[in-house]
Amino acid sequence: MPLGTAQEYALSVRQILALDRVAAGEPEVVAAAHHLDNPVRWVHVAEAADVGVMLSGGEMVLTTGVLLAGDVPGQSAYIESLHRAEAAALVLGLGRAFPAPPEGMRRAAERYGLPMVVLHRPFPFAELTEEVQSRLVRRKFAAVRLSESIRTALTGLITAGAPLQSLLDEIAAHSACPVVVTNLAHRVLATAGERPAVDDVLRDWDRIARRPGESDGEGWLRAGLGGRGEQWGSVVLCGYRGDEASGRLLADRAAEALVLHRMLAGSAASWEEQSAQCLLADLVSGVVPARQLLPRARAAGLPVNLRTFVPLVVRDLGVARIDRVLRLLGLSGLVAELAENATAVLLSLARDQAPEPLTAHFAARLRAETGAPAPVAAGPARTGWEDVPGALREALHVAEAVTGAPPGLPAVVRLRDVRLRGLVRLLRDDPHVQSFAERELSGLLGAADADGLLPVLRSYLATGRNKSRTAQLHHMSRPALYRRLETIETLLGVALDDFEQAASVHIALLAHDAQRAT
Repeated sequence: MPLGTAQEYALSVRQILALDRVAAGEPEVVAAAHHLDNPVRWVHVAEAADVGVMLSGGEMVLTTGVLLAGDVPGQSAYIESLHRAEAAALVLGLGRAFPAPPEGMRRAAERYGLPMVVLHRPFPFAELTEEVQSRLVRRKFAAVRLSESIRTALTGLITAGAPLQSLLDEIAAHSACPVVVTNLAHRVLATAGERPAVDDVLRDWDRIARRPGESDGEGWLRAGLGGRGEQWGSVVLCGYRGDEASGRLLADRAAEALVLHRMLAGSAASWEEQSAQCLLADLVSGVVPARQLLPRARAAGLPVNLRTFVPLVVRDLGVARIDRVLRLLGLSGLVAELAENATAVLLSLARDQAPEPLTAHFAARLRAETGAPAPVAAGPARTGWEDVPGALREALHVAEAVTGAPPGLPAVVRLRDVRLRGLVRLLRDDPHVQSFAERELSGLLGAADADGLLPVLRSYLATGRNKSRTAQLHHMSRPALYRRLETIETLLGVALDDFEQAASVHIALLAHDAQRAT
């Protein structure tokens, strides 16, 4: 990707007139003051009447006009030639040739929109030329250093296999402003920068996202992301405070690195998954208050105004397959894997949509489309955004509690359905519960054939001590099952026919399984 043209690193007429050296000549803008932002690519001292043929565009021409004195038509023609050559501005030193600004030149310059500046005091043009040329050269070399600095940093991160967020943090550090990555629908995929500044951007994202063009002159710089003739997103520097040329360079280098990262790491869709994963993980953790996450949710494409939120968790089913079912049903939501083999779904429903029937329909369609037998764990529907984190944590708890549960659970499982199993899962990290489980099961867990006996005990207790059903599940005869149960009772020192003793062993086994799941 090219570094940029000389035009991009030019000074404006306004910037040059603000230099201390120029101020010594007492400059006065006498024409086309509304064009002082014209970029100056070079400074050219010339007294020739046909100077226009020697220009290539973007020059600030310095002259005393000695060859134009008394030639009114020539003065107008001179301005016209500068206009045709796309000169940036004309600086006329007042003196013997022109003791006052020539009216003909001034009117022509105003007509053509060519800034005309007169110097009221004698001024050595060589000083101005030296000052401007040196500044232009320094800006060019500064751009080269900036380009190489950020390219080296980003390439190093990509080579080391760094995640997308690390690249964006590096870009934000160089640009000192919020950085946003979007897809073509202006949905925010990732952000970086100081959190309060990023939140300010996201609060007004619907309007900001549609700023036209690559730059709006206010530090909002956009560079396309894509390759092979296809664009799939944008990176936006939001409110860059440096000069536009440097900002443009930073945006281009950022885009270059992000495209390379995507090519090496996978598809753009994975960035959307990471965006949803970060948002849902922050909601579950509670580290960031829910109200502060609302702008991120809105910018990520989740409808949040007057909605009902339904958190779901599906085990052993990937994001892509769940997302496909959501699209088939026309439902809005965020989908992301929040734990190993556990994919969370945060549905956003209109207030007139009934959550429970829609959740049941989603579970049925999911099973029909994927053949997945696993139930859908559901948290309570919430209309307040600040209540979503608790509901999402409840859905995760239910999903964890049904792991290893016996068959017969409904397609949509709620907290009331997991009963004792759910309670034990909540208490599994309590030292007293851990000690109880070890004490109750120690005789069996230390046995040589524990791996064969534990599944039998688990099935026997889960089926309500139904020996016929347990024998069927393990494909063994009734006498063989009786021998296994007798061995278990001997090792544990209990009578499983006694309800209280069997219940105690069952609770200990549930706690043991929950701890192993952790």
